[in-house]
Amino acid sequence: MTTENPQKHAIIGMGKTGISIAHFLLRQGILCEAFDENIAALPDSLSIPLHSGVLDSKALQTFDYIWVSPGIHWEKPALQETRHAGIPMQGDLGLFLEHCKVPLIAITGTNGKTTTTQVIQTLLETLPGGCETGGNIGTPMLDLIGQDILPSRIALELSSFQLERCNHIHPHWAVLLNIQSDHADMHVDKEAYLAAKLRLFTHQTAGDTAMLPVGERWDDLSEQLCERGVQVHRFGLLAESHPAIETLAAGIVSKDKQHTLFWHQDGHRQSLNCQRIPTRGLHQHINLAVAAQAAADFGVSNKVIREAISSFRGLPHRLRLIGHVAGHDWFDDSKATNPAAAQAALSSFDQSIWICGGLRKGLDLTPLSDTVRNHVSHAIIIGKEKHAYIELLQKSGISYTVGGTIERAVMMAASHASTLPVLLSPAAASQDQFTNYAERGRAFAKAIQHLEKQR
Repeated sequence: MTTENPQKHAIIGMGKTGISIAHFLLRQGILCEAFDENIAALPDSLSIPLHSGVLDSKALQTFDYIWVSPGIHWEKPALQETRHAGIPMQGDLGLFLEHCKVPLIAITGTNGKTTTTQVIQTLLETLPGGCETGGNIGTPMLDLIGQDILPSRIALELSSFQLERCNHIHPHWAVLLNIQSDHADMHVDKEAYLAAKLRLFTHQTAGDTAMLPVGERWDDLSEQLCERGVQVHRFGLLAESHPAIETLAAGIVSKDKQHTLFWHQDGHRQSLNCQRIPTRGLHQHINLAVAAQAAADFGVSNKVIREAISSFRGLPHRLRLIGHVAGHDWFDDSKATNPAAAQAALSSFDQSIWICGGLRKGLDLTPLSDTVRNHVSHAIIIGKEKHAYIELLQKSGISYTVGGTIERAVMMAASHASTLPVLLSPAAASQDQFTNYAERGRAFAKAIQHLEKQR
């Protein structure tokens, strides 16, 4: 893209990502116009035409290139028609990769991306030249390469939406943490969701590293990558007696109900007792093991890795202890917007009082049945889609009450006769009552603070 042959670009969706695309294109001297079905005005920092209202494929086909924000459904009819007309269309990841000249670390998966990315950044920041993070977390990725001084490496948290609308990605180091059904509703089907995630590894070659979960599901991909000369690390949670334990590069090994986090460095296994890690939950510990392996691969010292993992207390709204109030420990896991995430959190407790419910997004709650039966003493349901949660709890034989709101749920949990921990891990999105999961988590913490003042 050069100014010798002026082109006109369209940007679809003018949230934080769309704004960053516009600023980047303008710095490159490229003419662009904005499209958004909802907003009525752009920030003062942007002086470009804005087209509000329903997208029109005829209007879009007058542009030379189109950039689509990750929050915009890729299969909108107007976008499909425009692609079929031959107009090039990508997301900001494609633009970023065209201009990024530093080693790329890419993290994807349904759950655990942010924790893993943040810990990797913390560890690699100790190396000369440091490490910046962006993508689906924090800073828009294009802002990272708009700086005067570039970091020596960049770690991107990548969603399926970002990956599906990128023509070519070639990370030096990449990990797929897990795959669940979350966000499948924003793709044609579950297969398309999986295919978007696996784009991460399509162009990896000799000299690159890929981390894949343990399990037969990923064995064929592992073999294909190895045949291309990619170094493949497998990770996961296994019993010490499991025959595959020696094939894992990182993860959690269990023995007699004790768990040890491990990674490999300089040809030797490094271990850390999970009881020494402040943050709770084996799913969190697996994320830490992946981050430790990434740091080891990039040359971070064993001492630094060990100290960082031993002091990690978790990120906000991810199974984080809020405090001890009214005889209960209160845990905020508002980020658990799908059943798999809630299952991992519930499994971290022998028994708990579970606050659940919200916008279910059509996800099947059945996989939660055994976990709820074994780890929930009483449940309190919030949100508007209560019937699926009632059905789950009734079939699991667990007592429940309907709280409706976070505030009422906290009051009900506080009055429970037990001293069990209270866990907000909704297994649902938040948009039926809140702007996002973070606002839901803050409301939970505020209700607990109010409860403490009353006592």
